[in-house]
This record gives sequence, structure tokens and C-alpha cells, in this order.
Amino acid sequence: MCGRYVLKRKDLEALLQELGVKDPREFASRYNIAPGTVIPAIRATAEAGREAVGLQWGLVPWWSKDAAGGARLANARAEGIARKPSFREALRKRRCVVPASGFYEWQTVGRAKQPWYFHLREERPFVFAALWESWRSPDGVGLETCSLITTTPNELIRPIHVRMPVILPAGAVDLWLDRTVTGPEKLEPLLIPFAADAMVATPVSTRVNSVRNEGPECLEPATPLRDRDDGPQLSLGLG
Repeated sequence: MCGRYVLKRKDLEALLQELGVKDPREFASRYNIAPGTVIPAIRATAEAGREAVGLQWGLVPWWSKDAAGGARLANARAEGIARKPSFREALRKRRCVVPASGFYEWQTVGRAKQPWYFHLREERPFVFAALWESWRSPDGVGLETCSLITTTPNELIRPIHVRMPVILPAGAVDLWLDRTVTGPEKLEPLLIPFAADAMVATPVSTRVNSVRNEGPECLEPATPLRDRDDGPQLSLGLG
């Protein structure tokens, strides 16, 4: 799964400009974004344009009786996504992208968890493939939510975690956001692992383990945990 990520203000501004979107709202850099919070996203409009919106991370299907289950749908598995009741209509009609600077995954080392930070080479910003949904409570209160799509890990992430978020290459964003495209046969081929050789992995501070911690300190490089107190240090191809 993808349960935390980073978005720096300068990266959001660069992506908005690249995708032709204007957003007058102020945004502060965030280094430990977790499900349940409102996150920036970009989606197509009915007028063939694009807009920046704030979506609560954790999808609530439109047919759900309440919003309590949203936290369980922070991620949507790419495999079979077109057949799953919670996601199939959103895949056809309500796709979006979520800007990011990087993301975290945790590696189990004995009884401990080592956080790793993944980002693109040269620290280029990117977008996750995501779905959004509009839900309304019985008393008429509206809520817009989203889910990040995950896939099998690439060679860099595989030693650390069994899933990774879908990162869309620049050439795939237009197709993903195209409202006239509704067929899963055109969309599902985009939901594949991003190239491992275009990414970098860095072990970071366990500060990020707690959602209460924020700030660039979460990205401080750390010595990887050892498998045993007297064992060899874990080794990964970090590019």
C-alpha cells in the first residue's frame, strides 16, 4: 500500500504549471501526508479543462450509507479494479492525479520497521494515478474523497514492500485525465510499476512513523536497521 507521502510547495507549483492548472490557494510543504487528510489533486472538468481540488484521502463510494469506511479505501489495487464495486464506476468517470515529491514504504526488520523514502532521480516531482468520488450524507452534506492506485513493486521497491503506488509518466497523464475515455482496456495498461532505474531509495528517520510528526526532519537520512544486532547490514541496490 501507499500510506504516506511528501509534497513540497515548489513541486506542486511546478506540476500545476506543467499540467496547465491555476490554483490561487496557498499550500505549505508537507512531509508526512497520511490518509484521512485533505490532499491536492488535479482532475478534468466538464468544459474539457482541468482544475485543482482538495480531496479527502480515503475513498467513500457514492452508494455508501456512511463515510466511516473511507479510511479502508486509501488505496485501490490495480488488479481487477474495473470489476470492484467500490472503484469500477470511478475508473470510468472520475479519475484524477495526485501531485507528489516522493513517498514512504516500511520494511520489516526483525520486530522493527524501517521507513524508506522513494523519489525520482534529480528529485523531479510526479503524479500518482488516483480515483475520486463524490458522496452525500442523508442530511445533504457533501464530501469528495480519493484513493491512490497501487500495483506490484518494481525491482527497487520489491525488497522493501509488496506494493507500490502507480506513478504516471508524463506521456500518460493526458489519457488518464481524458473524460471521453471510459474503457478499462485503455486505462488498465497504464497501471503498471514505474521504472526502477528512474527512482532512488533512501532510508530515513523513524520520525515519519508517527503521523503527528511533520517537517523536513522526516526526510533525514538514517542508517538502515540491521536484521539482527550482530548481523550484516541490509543491502539494497539504491541506484
